[in-house]
Amino acid sequence: MTKALWKLTVRGDFAAAHALRHYEGKCEDLHGHNYLVEMVVEGETLTPDTELVADFTLLKRELRAELALIDHRYLNELPPFDVINPSSENLARYLYRKMKERLSNLPVRMYSMTVGETPLQSATYQEMEG
Repeated sequence: MTKALWKLTVRGDFAAAHALRHYEGKCEDLHGHNYLVEMVVEGETLTPDTELVADFTLLKRELRAELALIDHRYLNELPPFDVINPSSENLARYLYRKMKERLSNLPVRMYSMTVGETPLQSATYQEMEG
């Protein structure tokens, strides 16, 4: 028996400064990035009326709202990055969990969150069952 699964992807961006603690190199100094963010959600059913898994407009709005909270900020001063390093890896985990909470009323599940400091490098976070 075949089971249907759709994955929806929305992208966003934000600008922020950070300094990596315990890093031996220039990234230990205060610097900034224009971060690129890619959120992937998955769902198994389409709405009967519009035949959508979820409305892209709603997904983009929720992602933009979350990114606005860290946009143009010094990440090291914001919880939890006042304690943990504001690395791309930790940002991806943080945003994944925030968006999982924001989207909990929709018929989708978070699949992955990718955060890139440049178009050439990124970190992706997923939570696996089991």
